[in-house]
This record gives sequence, structure tokens and C-alpha cells, in this order.
Amino acid sequence: MTPLYPAIKDLVLVGGGHAHALVLRMWAMDPLPGTRLTLVNPDPVAPYTGMLPGLVAGHYRRDELMIDLVRLARFAGARLILDRATGLDPAARRVRLEGRPPLDYDLCSIDVGITSDLPGLPGVEHAVAAKPMAAYAAAWEAFVARRLAFPRVVILGAGLGGVELALASRHRLAAQGARPEVVLIDRETRLLPGLGASARRKMLARLEAGGITLRTGVEVVGIGPSSVTLAGGEEVGSDFTLTVAGARPQGWLAGTGLEQAQGFLVTDACLRTSDARVFAAGDCATVAGAARPKAGVFAVRAAPVLQANLRAALSGGKLRRFLPQRDYLKLVALGPQEAVADKWGLSLAGGRLWRLKDRIDRAFMERLSDLPAMAREAVPAAATEGLAAHLARRPLCGGCGAKLGPGVLGAALAGLPAPQRPEVLSGPGDDAAVLKAGEGVQVLTTDHLRAFCNDPRLMARLTALHALGDIWAMGARPQAALAQVVLPPLGPELQARMLGEIMAEAVATFGAAGADVVGGHSTEGAELTIGFTVTGLGGRVIGKGGARPGDALVLTKPLGSGTVLAAEMALARLPGQLMGEAWVACVAQMERGQGDAAAILAPEARAMTDVTGFGLAGHLLEMLEASGVAAEVSLEAVPFLPGTVALARAGQGSSLQPANLAAASWRMTAPVDPRVDLLSDPQTCGGLLAAVPEAAAAGLVRALRAMGHDAARIGRVTEGAPHLTVV
Repeated sequence: MTPLYPAIKDLVLVGGGHAHALVLRMWAMDPLPGTRLTLVNPDPVAPYTGMLPGLVAGHYRRDELMIDLVRLARFAGARLILDRATGLDPAARRVRLEGRPPLDYDLCSIDVGITSDLPGLPGVEHAVAAKPMAAYAAAWEAFVARRLAFPRVVILGAGLGGVELALASRHRLAAQGARPEVVLIDRETRLLPGLGASARRKMLARLEAGGITLRTGVEVVGIGPSSVTLAGGEEVGSDFTLTVAGARPQGWLAGTGLEQAQGFLVTDACLRTSDARVFAAGDCATVAGAARPKAGVFAVRAAPVLQANLRAALSGGKLRRFLPQRDYLKLVALGPQEAVADKWGLSLAGGRLWRLKDRIDRAFMERLSDLPAMAREAVPAAATEGLAAHLARRPLCGGCGAKLGPGVLGAALAGLPAPQRPEVLSGPGDDAAVLKAGEGVQVLTTDHLRAFCNDPRLMARLTALHALGDIWAMGARPQAALAQVVLPPLGPELQARMLGEIMAEAVATFGAAGADVVGGHSTEGAELTIGFTVTGLGGRVIGKGGARPGDALVLTKPLGSGTVLAAEMALARLPGQLMGEAWVACVAQMERGQGDAAAILAPEARAMTDVTGFGLAGHLLEMLEASGVAAEVSLEAVPFLPGTVALARAGQGSSLQPANLAAASWRMTAPVDPRVDLLSDPQTCGGLLAAVPEAAAAGLVRALRAMGHDAARIGRVTEGAPHLTVV
């Protein structure tokens, strides 16, 4: 949606911790006009740590405890940058990132959590750290899948988290019929000092009943692939070693110059660090004079204060104070669906406590996942007939999904004359115009994309790759590009930041492809739109015509980007999966340039095109029309992006897909199958589709896969009038 007010300041949230996740939720409900919100996090999802023991014990699926930051950022209208922060320069007001140039901010907040590795311990690479949780969860599931009869688990750190995970591990392994040996090791002699005496007794009794061995007052001096070595030389056998001890702050915080205590950022009661333009919350921070245990409950309760104070700092309002409670209700999982409750020195245990914990945890996750969909524009009581039906269509997509339908475009281009000048060798109808250039040819194309995300650098890269697709599809070498940029409403400083990011990324992307950016044009409009006009040079031009009966059809990328982008823009859920991870997998495929794929295919291709706005079916039919042949495609052979078939089955799809299907369906024979709808899905930065001699197909696919392309032989060219048969 077009913002009502131009953004004039940048608020950057570094880290996707619990506090920031809740800030995003609250910001969405009441955004501050004039502020551009950005979230920086290395992963598209973040774990809710309160449900981790339940995941390890087998009570939850992974998707049930992962916070989908992609959906949350979309809901909040925030820019999402999937990268890892490596530093902060408060003087320059910049966040340093691992994989891209520094990011400017006017106000910053840090919520990056902690890590639980043991730096400097010999062989630590043979262990798994409990934090960050995502890697631990994946490693644990892989270990469980080995189904060892006598699995040995060693947990370094017998604090509350270590005890919970020991009980959960033992329960999970025993539940699948194994006879596990679980050992808890800690250098301290007094266990669970954060619990009351009654709760501590209950926990220790549960450890004893489960046969879990406690080794306290013991120093670990090394970790091997199948054992842990203790001081004195004793070795404890281990098939899975977990480190819960050694919880420490992220290393890069030490170089920020901000006040710290034992490596944690120190804040005042308003959650400000020693720099008034930098706030911090969660496990990475400590409130001066009110230090508390590193527990998620404090981050959750700090979130409303953090959100209010970020707004106040941006708008000149009064800051609020955060007063963390001295004690809180601790609900500690016991492995089975039972828990211990502890507060004020009193404790209870049993299944009812587990059900209470489960309700609290699920309510928290539902708060962050039950996001209202985009509001539809209301139709006035007095309106032109047909307006309601027009507005009832799917919301307009971004990327190639915003392209005009093939019927509209075909009608508009039908009256264009054939090229009149001798140097113009071909015009409308192919991927690019072909111009005579000395002894060779020059190809010329133009393309632009309506933004489907709020990251201008990512949009610039994808638009450049999308425009280059036409050059590569013709078998040409990229030469030069002109940029056309429409910026959304912004203040002058943010305009300069955004345009600088776009042009820097364009130069890098075209430069990697062997082309120069030689200029362009910019203007301000309703929303971000980026386009490029690109030229290329070549000798032999590969057009859409030339396919012969018997040729194999080779596709270099899986389908479904239009459906994934549309579903993400609509805040759709992906049952049993995470929409954010499907979106990231989609973007990763879109970022895969096709220059090396074109170089592999070009020597053998008789006809070639890139699969973009009209979908595989539409672009294949263009090839068949130009070649005077038919084709057969196997649904089982066509690759699809993760989650796309489930989304199509649920009715998700691009706003352009119905028009694409209508234009192709009368020339198609196909079964009723959601995958058939995906054949008309508009692709942004889609793959190449080539008709190649059958004898060369297998070798070409092998070469493409060796280069990292998810290529497949999807069908064959047949004799007959242009028609597509899907089997």
C-alpha cells in the first residue's frame, strides 16, 4: 500500500528477538508516520525459546515454535534485511553487516540474544550449542533420526536450561524405544540456584528417577567426536554433546563503544544505552541497577516499553521506565507433558502445570502469527457497474505478477508495424530486439518490476537479473544498462540513501555479468519501481523459433515464484511449514543469475527463451508458435519451489495467473491438478527454457546441475499444430 506520509527517518531493529518481534506486531497496529522501519536478522524465522524443551521432547513441531519474521515484517510494513550484524558505529550511525554494505540509521535498537558456545575449549566443533536454537534443533532432529539403540547424550551445563533439556532428551529417546544414557556435567557444585528449595528437590528427584547422571564440580578439558574429556583424563562417551554452559553476549557488541557489563549492553531504565540513539532489550542487555536472569519473560515484558520509547525518541515524546519484576512464575518442563511451577519459594508439579505452560506458550505464538490480512478497498454505494467485480480480483502483485495480461498486451501490440530500417533485424515477438552491429548483432531489451518487498537493494539486484534474462536467452553477452527508478515518497536524506543503495547494487550486479551501468532516469511516484534497459552483443542469436520435433525441453529453474510472492504479500500461512522460509528459498532461486546456464545451453539450443511473466505455459506456447510445432510436458518432471504446490492447492496465486491461464488454456490439454495452475504462474527472474537435441539433453542437465542450477528435462517437442499437452 502507498504510504500516506513520506518517510524521513530510519529506525533499524537489529536482531529478531522476542522484544523486537512484539515491537513489530505493535508497530503494525499503530505505525508512526514519517518513519521507515527496518529489521535486520540473519534468518527469516526466530525460535521462541519457551517451547524448545517441548520440541526436543517431541511435543511440538518445529514450525509451531518459530516466529516468522518475514510475515511479521510484511505486517508491520518494515524492510527486512536477512543478514548478520557484525558491528555498530554510533558516531556515524551505521550498522555493519556481514554480507552487504553498512546500513544507516537515525535510531537503532538491539535485541540479538546470546550464544552458549564454549570458545577456546579444544574440540568444541564436535559439540552443538543450545543457542542459537535453530542450529541445535536441526542437529537434534538429525540425531534422533539415527535411532540408536543405546544413545549417549552429554550436556555441558547443569543450570535450569540444561536440566530441562536433559529431561526432554531422555523422554524423546526413550519414547522411540531406545535405552538412553544422559549425563549432565557442571563445574559448579550447587545446582539450580535460581529455583526455590521445593522446586529444586522436585527437579533433582525427576533426574534421579530418569536415570540421568549428574557430574558436578567437574571441569571439561576437551570434546571429541565420541567423547568428552574431564580434568584428570577421564573420558565420558557421547554420541551427542550439547553445550548449555558458557552463555555469553555476541562478540561484536564489544566493539561498539557502548557501555557494557561483562559484555552485555548496559541500559538505563528507559532501555537506552550510553548512546541516546541506541536502545537495547532482551538477553543481550542489562538494565543498570536491576540485573535479572537471562530469561525470555523479561524481553516480553520490556517490549511495550521499548516500543513506546522508540516512538517517543522519534517524535520528541516522553520516555517510560521499565521496571522488571524481581520474581516471576517459572514453569519448567519435565520431559513428559508435565511441569514444575516455582514462584516465591512455592512449587507445584504435574500435568496441569504443563497444560498451563502449553496454553501460555501457544497464546504467545498465536499473537505473533495470527496477523490480519490486507484490507480490501471498499466499493462505494454509488459506483459504476462492474467496479465491485473488478476489485474482487486478487490484490495486485509485485514483480512480474504486476505485468499486463497476455490478452491485453497482445491486443496493444497487434498493430505495430514490422521493422522498417535495414539495421533492425527483428522487433516485437522475441525476447529482445536484434540490431545489426558491424559483423555481429546487438540485442536490446527493457524491463521493470513493481517492488514486492521493502528492500531496495534486493529489488535492484533482482530487477537487474530479470532484465538480463532476455539478453542471456538470446545467447548474447550483456553490454550496457540504463536505469529507470521511481522512488516512493521519502525525505531528501532517505531519497539519497535509497537511490544510492539501488545504483550501487545495480552496478555490482551488471558488473558481475560483464555490463556497465551508463546512466538512467529517476523520479518520485507512489511506490518503488525499478527498471533497466539493457543491450548485449552476440554473433549467433537464439530466438524462440527453431524447435524441432524430437527435441528435449530443458528448464533451468523451478516454478512458483509468483505464487510465493503473492502469498507472502497477502500474509498467507503455509500449513505445517513456514511462509518466511518458503519466501527465502524463492528469493534465493531468483537471485541465481542465468549467464552461466545460457553459456552451457547456447551451443546446443535450437530455440530458447526465459520463463517470466506469462509463465512456463505461455512462454512455451510462444516458442511452439514461432517454431510451428507442439510439445508434451510431464508434471512429474517439472520442478517446483518449496511450498508452492500446497499454496496453489489452498487457492493462493498471483493476480496475473488467471489471465495467463485464460490465454493458454485453449491451446492446452491438461489434467485437473494444482500443478497445472503453476504452469501459468508468472515468474520473476525465471529460468531459461531451451529446446535442445534429445541426444544432448542428459549431458546439458548434468552440466547445469554441476553449476548449481536446479535444472530438469521436463518434456519434448512433438509434431503438429502449436499445442501443449500436459501429462
